[in-house]
Amino acid sequence: MKIARTFLMYTVLIVTTIVTAQTDAEIAAETVDKNEIEGHIYFLADDALKGRATGSPELKIAASYLANTLRSYGVKPNPGNGTYYQNMDLYHFFLQEEIELSFNGQSYPEVVAFDIDAIDSEEEAVYLDYGLEKDYKGKDVKGKIIIAKAGTPEASELRPAMGSRAPKRELAIQHGARGLIEVGAFDPKLWPRFKHAFEERTSLTEGKKEALPLYLWVQTTPENLAKLGTESVPLKITSSGIHKEKIKTQNVIGVLEGTDPKLKEEYIIYSAHYDHIGIGRPDAKGDSIFNGARDNAIGTTVVLTMAENLAKYPTKRSALFILFTGEELGLLGSRYYVEHPVIPLNQMIYCFNTDGGGYNNTSLATIAGLNRTTAKDKMIQGAKTFGLTALDIDEVAPEEGLFDRSDNVSFAKVGIPAPTYSTGFDAFDDEINKYYHQAADEADSLDYDYLVKFYQGYILSGRSIANDPERPYWIKGDKYEAAGNALYGKVPEVPIKD
Repeated sequence: MKIARTFLMYTVLIVTTIVTAQTDAEIAAETVDKNEIEGHIYFLADDALKGRATGSPELKIAASYLANTLRSYGVKPNPGNGTYYQNMDLYHFFLQEEIELSFNGQSYPEVVAFDIDAIDSEEEAVYLDYGLEKDYKGKDVKGKIIIAKAGTPEASELRPAMGSRAPKRELAIQHGARGLIEVGAFDPKLWPRFKHAFEERTSLTEGKKEALPLYLWVQTTPENLAKLGTESVPLKITSSGIHKEKIKTQNVIGVLEGTDPKLKEEYIIYSAHYDHIGIGRPDAKGDSIFNGARDNAIGTTVVLTMAENLAKYPTKRSALFILFTGEELGLLGSRYYVEHPVIPLNQMIYCFNTDGGGYNNTSLATIAGLNRTTAKDKMIQGAKTFGLTALDIDEVAPEEGLFDRSDNVSFAKVGIPAPTYSTGFDAFDDEINKYYHQAADEADSLDYDYLVKFYQGYILSGRSIANDPERPYWIKGDKYEAAGNALYGKVPEVPIKD
């Protein structure tokens, strides 16, 4: 009898070991269902949600859908208030009507106002070439409006020109100008989405009166741009100024406790933003709803799929799921969360964010920050297991600084290692621009067979990080390492790997 019991014990142990050895990839794959993925994305990117603009009733519908999906999986609510929401007030700044602007006898309807007070004026503006320090020499601009070319001679295209905004604005303030108008002949494909993104502004605070009460960017033609050049420019401008209203919105939050008595005190954050940019100018087909299937119904569904998996198969570390509002308005939801965490930030040892504007290579998972944390190998292996190659986003477009342009950076700034897992792209080409912040970004344009592999790779990567007895950390020398050291009180013991 004793021999039989011993044999039975060894048999159970062997079977358990075999099952355990087989389950790493199987557990990650089991809860990824193509039909369920389609269901989530088709709902979130439906015309009925009108592009999920922050503060809109339709975004609240999306939030309710997400909260109840988490509830259906058995995910627990926000421990701060017992609901699945983290409510916040935002301040929306907008123009009630178009700015009427003309100079040199030419009307300019394509205007973006970063700031403008009420104004109705005809006056002589001062032309300052690019409005750089050297251009102010010998010029009296005190109390006047400056007109200058956008950007710098080396960076006059739309994206790179954005980098000179702050210093040029500060120069205008230092020299006592009353306003700054930058004029550019920008790519007509990029200008509409730039205008849509910046013609309205939302903030976590009510704001303060700016030292420069008028700051505009203007789109023109190369021919009109070449005509600028006289020192004194006849200017006419009329606007009722920027108006302000308070809007209410919410992050969606859920938690799952880990299984290890010690490691469950540490959390992995699984995050994505669920807002998009709402309704804009109609495209050639007359479609004005920017549905945001790629940006970011894909990422939102990643978090739901991860939550379903962890609810069924918990990891050693605990999980915090956050779906952010207001990313498209300046990472507002993640910034608010970091300022108002529901669990202490020093218990968050990793933030595994997901976001993206599209894909052009279905053999890849492109990750912002892949090479910046010690969890690199786990993300590479997670993707590889399901037939994908993990690529660091800095290998694609280091000049874009994409690591710092999604919600992950709100956590990185306070020291939490935080990559962003994105669908595969290897260049900013027409395939990306065709959908990014465009009405064409519809659910029926996606490759769901690819998304199944992408989600499986994300889940396996996340599970590997959450079960590893060694906590992940920044690679030594990373610009956010010092913030991590301050947050956690000491540098975690990280093994040096080749």
